[in-house]
Amino acid sequence: MSQTVRTRPEGSAQALSEAYDTALLDLDGVVYAGGNAIAYAVESLGTARSGGMRLAYVTNNALRTPDVVAEHLTELGIPTGASDVITSAQAAARLISEQVPAGSRVLVIGGEGLRVALRERGLEPVESADDDPAAVVQGFGGPDLPWGRFAEACYAIARGVPWFASNTDLTIPSARGIAPGNGAAVEVVRIATGAEPQVAGKPLPPMHRETILRTGAERPLVVGDRLDTDIEGAFNGEVDSLLVLTGVTDGAQLLAAPPQHRPTYVDADLRGLLTGQPEVVEADGGFRCGGWTATAGSERLELEGDGEALDGLRALCAAAWTAAGDGACELDGGKALARLGL
Repeated sequence: MSQTVRTRPEGSAQALSEAYDTALLDLDGVVYAGGNAIAYAVESLGTARSGGMRLAYVTNNALRTPDVVAEHLTELGIPTGASDVITSAQAAARLISEQVPAGSRVLVIGGEGLRVALRERGLEPVESADDDPAAVVQGFGGPDLPWGRFAEACYAIARGVPWFASNTDLTIPSARGIAPGNGAAVEVVRIATGAEPQVAGKPLPPMHRETILRTGAERPLVVGDRLDTDIEGAFNGEVDSLLVLTGVTDGAQLLAAPPQHRPTYVDADLRGLLTGQPEVVEADGGFRCGGWTATAGSERLELEGDGEALDGLRALCAAAWTAAGDGACELDGGKALARLGL
């Protein structure tokens, strides 16, 4: 896929909720953290929805069903139906259904989200490699998934059964810290079998295709907090993206982002949906946004001026991404980011 390399965040004269018809929202780190709503999320999403923007929630978590996710969001004060939730389990189930006969048995290594998604596509979930499955699908099954489940996957894969994975996120956030994700479990089976799964979830195209098929979005905006899943997924789908700084990505990671990880817009939180975005312009041999001007020196990024911290970050992004071209910026941005408190 050939795309123009983004060298600066874009501006928008319109509020993003007016410029795009559908927000494809990541959940953890964007809408909630540790099960609780992130500041301004409930109010911002309510205002965007009342203004006519469709909200869809897109998650790589294959454990929870859309009904369970929708119930959780509704409890947080964000009225949501199951049809507003798109999971990697659904993307995986569609991928499988296109490659095996209708009604086929599929060996499930994971949780209820996968079973529900498979039944939705007319496939029969089974529990053993001896049940003559036509495919194996692996998704996050929670912290108590028995080790023997991996053995069942290996037995079937060794017989030539095709292997699918909902996603390959190596880690997931938990209340106690970072825990192994489905990607870590996929590695167990990969090492044991030498096989490679077909992967459905973000940032790969099957997940983006699933969201578009289910939402009918014509002008979608991906909203996320992770460069390697949300923003790269938007890049692969050739749609615009908004990075919010309420999750895992910090300023240093953003400045060093290679082209596939560079968002269209950057904002602090979901209030960014309700506003336009300031333009970054070339000025004085560098890039200006608001009251800040950023330049790329021989060893580090320089920042002069004053004003809103986010404007300074946008200017720094332009200086860093332009200097990096189609690579990752290696200039030191620490001092400049410290001036912004980021």
